[in-house]
Amino acid sequence: MTSAAELPASSGSTFQLEQDSQHLTDHDPLKKSQGVYVTVHGHFYQPPRENPYLDAIERQPSAAPFHDWNERIHWECYRPNAFARVLNDKGELVGIVNNYEYMSFNIGPTLMSWLERYDVEVYQRILEADAKSSQRLHGHGNAIAQVYNHIIMPLANERDKHTQIRWGKEDFKSRFGRDPEGIWLAETAVDYATLAALVSEGIRFIVLAPSQAQRCRPFAAENDPQPAWHEVGGSQIDPTRPYRCYLKPNLCTVSSPLSTTKTIAVENTAGLPYIDIFFYDGPISRDMGFSDVVYSSKHFAGRVGAAVRGDHRPAQLISVATDGETFGHHKKGTEKTLAFAFIGEFPRHGWTVTNYAHYLSLNPPSWEVELKSVTAWSCAHGVDRWQDDCGCGGEGGVWHQKWRRPLRNALNWLRDQLIEVYEEYGGKLFRDPWLARDEYIQILRDRSAANVSRFLSRHQTHKLTATEQVDALRLLEMQRHALFMFTSCGWFFEELSRPEGTQILRYAARALELAGDVAGVQLEKGFLKRLGLAPSNVDYFKHGAEIYRQLVITAQIGFKQVAAHYAITSLFNNHSNAIFTQDKSQKLEAYQKRVYCYTANELDYQMQRMGALTMAVGNLKLVSEITWESENLVFAVLHLGGWDFHCCIQQFTGRRDYSHLKEKLFASLQQASAAHAILVMTQIFGDEAFSLQNLFAEERHRIMRMLSQETLTRLDQLYTQTYRENYGVIMAFHRDELAVPQELQVAAEIALGYRCMMTLRSLEQDITETQLSWNHILELEAIATESKHLRCQLNIPEGKQILEQLIVRLLWQLLHDANGSFSTDIQRLEKLIDVGYQLNLGISLEKSQELYFSGLHSQIVPLCLTNLNNPAEANQCNQLLKLGQKLAVDVSMILNKLA
Repeated sequence: MTSAAELPASSGSTFQLEQDSQHLTDHDPLKKSQGVYVTVHGHFYQPPRENPYLDAIERQPSAAPFHDWNERIHWECYRPNAFARVLNDKGELVGIVNNYEYMSFNIGPTLMSWLERYDVEVYQRILEADAKSSQRLHGHGNAIAQVYNHIIMPLANERDKHTQIRWGKEDFKSRFGRDPEGIWLAETAVDYATLAALVSEGIRFIVLAPSQAQRCRPFAAENDPQPAWHEVGGSQIDPTRPYRCYLKPNLCTVSSPLSTTKTIAVENTAGLPYIDIFFYDGPISRDMGFSDVVYSSKHFAGRVGAAVRGDHRPAQLISVATDGETFGHHKKGTEKTLAFAFIGEFPRHGWTVTNYAHYLSLNPPSWEVELKSVTAWSCAHGVDRWQDDCGCGGEGGVWHQKWRRPLRNALNWLRDQLIEVYEEYGGKLFRDPWLARDEYIQILRDRSAANVSRFLSRHQTHKLTATEQVDALRLLEMQRHALFMFTSCGWFFEELSRPEGTQILRYAARALELAGDVAGVQLEKGFLKRLGLAPSNVDYFKHGAEIYRQLVITAQIGFKQVAAHYAITSLFNNHSNAIFTQDKSQKLEAYQKRVYCYTANELDYQMQRMGALTMAVGNLKLVSEITWESENLVFAVLHLGGWDFHCCIQQFTGRRDYSHLKEKLFASLQQASAAHAILVMTQIFGDEAFSLQNLFAEERHRIMRMLSQETLTRLDQLYTQTYRENYGVIMAFHRDELAVPQELQVAAEIALGYRCMMTLRSLEQDITETQLSWNHILELEAIATESKHLRCQLNIPEGKQILEQLIVRLLWQLLHDANGSFSTDIQRLEKLIDVGYQLNLGISLEKSQELYFSGLHSQIVPLCLTNLNNPAEANQCNQLLKLGQKLAVDVSMILNKLA
């Protein structure tokens, strides 16, 4: 990558970005069209991965060591781009750039929702980046909207087109505080009906691939009233200018927001509706995704420069677009290339970094364009990748995609069935059911009871009863899942049984289930019949109906599963022998807990132990936070020890029945016979039972770890004893350069890893008590030395995380909460950093670097410059700067000034 040492000398470590070059001109190109402008657009998107019954992403083993693919890509891409590093030729940090502040971008609403929950710091950096770019570019922020859940717009019906745009716009506005000027179409898939919907919803511009244009011509002028069309169907369109696309009667019909159509009877373009279009540079954009051009900012700038037209036009735009995940996920470290290109290479060439909306404000189109009928950027066959066996996305021709058309037909059929249900039953509850669906995005952004109540009051035909409120929310959720089942990723790859295809089938299953709950209609049989026509490439599955039976139905979750989850986990959640019992003389109150998207109100709970057996019985009211439906249930769970659990659930039928049930169950426990207790549970509850395997994955894994901990601790101690008894033998093998017997080497690594973890946990306790023990740090140093001598590789990922967090917390205390022992604290911190490297755990100091860098100019530099004559303060300043060097931050300029 290009070195930051090549930056202009005036830029120093804070970088004045492209403003230095701009002031050299007579006119500010940010205000007046002049010169070369560059826009790099990143399409950031992940498909919705939430379990539709839990509203949460479950663990995805293929993303290991991360929890799921959202988390993995976040740490490889989304976060690095919010804190992109600029390094000097020594690998020291000289700048941190928020790439979102300089690149044009769209981030899918479902991904933004996840970011908001998972990493609010990065989420805020993205919002701040848009606000700063808007200030820099005179009111035109870098962010553009996206159709909500990435459906292929030309394949959507008219209502769905409008809802996708409206949801995308509303989600955008609620986050960025402004209306979007442009919108990103999923896969840039477009036809004229889609353009008409965009225009009617107030969208000003879109971005397309050059291959999607058919022909173009300059606007009519006095000296050329009928300019000739230029055929550009072979990706020959000039991408350095914006174009205007008119919605002409011979090309399309314009749809009104109410989904009726009208023909536009206008003779000339002066009266026609239109949308402006940017076409990205195809060759450069392809190189960004499929060559090494983005591994060097100088090389990247060279490719951009080669696209500059030398025809002396006043201004031109070089725009490129690619998946945002290219920068850091697909191509590791390239967020650094992008950062240096924005603040170094592009300004050095005198180019202005801008976005599409800003450029459009300076250079409105002077050319008209007509598009091919139906196109997308990732399919050479229009949009057949999402409906036909076109070959795009196949396994090198080995696997077919004959399943695509039947899948599309099955989902279209289901959508139309759900429309009938929605209109019939929704018409009784909502004044305008389709307006209610369009505004349902307001609930998706805020599911608080107060907000939902306001929404229902606004749309209801009459004051809804509690049952009607549930049905109203079920209908809206049914429509949400009917939209989500068309998410493009389900068709993108080679096989229906992949996670993407399975996910959209899960949305379909949830939608038809909700339809059944409200209307009593049984749609699953008809849906399966149609899915049976979708052949799988995997012999085991045969066809889509079998995929549905094995991968979708088995993942469905009802109130009983949620109650069983609650019951089993209650045994490990610090309940006492009688956490809560009903007092018949007083009004019942509940112990409340959240279980994913359910609120669990524990009305009664009692636990008893008899030898190795533990039994808990409870009365639980579960309420869905999404649909407000609820059930009052009774549970009994028997833990037989180890991995064995027997849990039963049934409806609550009254206090008297419940009291008798408890008496029978606890009486059965007194015999200390697991077989007898299970027999009584079966007599009361029936044959249906739940076990540890029925728990939701996250909690199941937590309990498995808890149940294993005692065994693992005993093994750790056993390995430690073996290691101590054979330490001399192991050293003898190493002295004679002989291979250590595997059993002894493993014992050494496990024993030292265990000792390291115990010490790190002690350090965690130390820091909560505001005093970090030198002894514990020295113990870590001893472990590191021992590990090195014995050539041990410590495999303790949790220890790596603890150590990184300790360093960040110590640094924060040093900068913001000094307790009077500055010199000692900084020595401890430096020692801990050294030990972290010596332990060879692969620790990352990125967060510590960011924290130090943020305080460098706001705290450390002022301290140094104002206390030059105070020996004590000067010494403190010196220590802080040396700490910066240890964190690999370039502080040479400050040291030179002080010298």
